[in-house]
Amino acid sequence: MNYPNNIKKTIKNPLSHKNRGMDLEDELNLTNEYYLETNKALIYKKPTPIGVAKVSYSKEGKVIDRAFFKEPSTLDYNGLYRGKYIEFEAKVTELKTSFPLANIHAHQIHHLKKVIEHQGITFLIIKINGLVYLLTGDHFVDYLEKNNRKSIQYDYIKEKGYLIPYGFRPILDYLKIVDNIYFKEEA
Repeated sequence: MNYPNNIKKTIKNPLSHKNRGMDLEDELNLTNEYYLETNKALIYKKPTPIGVAKVSYSKEGKVIDRAFFKEPSTLDYNGLYRGKYIEFEAKVTELKTSFPLANIHAHQIHHLKKVIEHQGITFLIIKINGLVYLLTGDHFVDYLEKNNRKSIQYDYIKEKGYLIPYGFRPILDYLKIVDNIYFKEEA
């Protein structure tokens, strides 16, 4: 674009097709802030455990030059809801017909099974085809045990998962679905 005095400026579009709007993690973080503000639940994004190997200093302060993962992390979010431990993983896929199982690591699957074993609430939140689904840990494990595939078919996610509609506050009210699955006799 040409401006007066022959100043040339390039206007960059900061949003790619892939990142239009808010991403799933931002939506979940805002949802969890709402749950905290309204005292509905205590659910937090877990930080990835990293160790710092090299630091340098600049005018702005310390800068991490090299870091490493201390240990494999478990699932993305955890906390308490209605007296129960809750933990879940959030994933996005650009594929239209399936969710690649390579997106979930073996140690995460093991951890998810342990949460189920100890009667905690666990699930995946999967964004596929612009829609967001909650797939319970039980359905996820059942799929893994009964299928030898490298992905979960979208049809399975639509059949066994629960569509989380977009709203205003909260953006993704996944606890409404958790209530219907895990607390239906109390509702």
